[in-house]
Amino acid sequence: MLTIERQQKILEVLEEKETAAIHDFVQITGASESTIRRDLTDMEENGRLKRIHGGAALLKSGQEELTMEEKTTRNKQEKQAIAKFAADLVKDGDCLYLDAGTTTLELIPYLKGRDVVVVTNGVSNVAKLIEAGIETYVTGGKVKGKTSALVGAKAVETLTSYRFDHCFLGANGIHSEMGFTTPDPEEAVVKATAHSLSRNCYFLVDHTKLGEVAFTKIVSVTSATVVTSSATPEEQLKKLAELTEVKVVQQ
Repeated sequence: MLTIERQQKILEVLEEKETAAIHDFVQITGASESTIRRDLTDMEENGRLKRIHGGAALLKSGQEELTMEEKTTRNKQEKQAIAKFAADLVKDGDCLYLDAGTTTLELIPYLKGRDVVVVTNGVSNVAKLIEAGIETYVTGGKVKGKTSALVGAKAVETLTSYRFDHCFLGANGIHSEMGFTTPDPEEAVVKATAHSLSRNCYFLVDHTKLGEVAFTKIVSVTSATVVTSSATPEEQLKKLAELTEVKVVQQ
């Protein structure tokens, strides 16, 4: 089978299943595992798919965005491990910005009992922060339905009153050239503003976000630390580590 035919077969599998293992591609194409690995690397470099641990995934649309409910159950243990690691970076007396999102939401229980102040634009974060006994400030702004994030000019205006020791953000995509990205331009501005007001900025992302590119750039990869898990393919970790600090959490 010619390379172009084999790679087309790989894409057909992904269009049907969204994700597939190297073994699946070997069975369908009859090629060796090493050949499939070379194909996947080549196709990722050309923006045709995304490598994941043990296989590949179909690239998502730049404007695709899941609801909070849909995101909550995905890779939950991975997100909890990332959140716990992030919480260990925090010291008593710190002022924090906590972004809206499911991974940042998982961080809150690990902050319980800590002497910190949190500012957030995440509506879903507020009840958990109160329950954890954490002094909490909420930005103004318009509530975005899918992510329960406060966005818009009022959110940005509120944020400019604060300065943060640590800023914990989420992203829909991380790409070595395209940067940290999110589908919504309004949400991107809020994230970028919080980033600019923070001494240390961390993007908390599970392995599915690496290699993805959403519609709107937040900031460049070089401007923040990435906290992800060992489920992320080694090739992607190496690329990122050449550009910025990467913290890899063992699951």
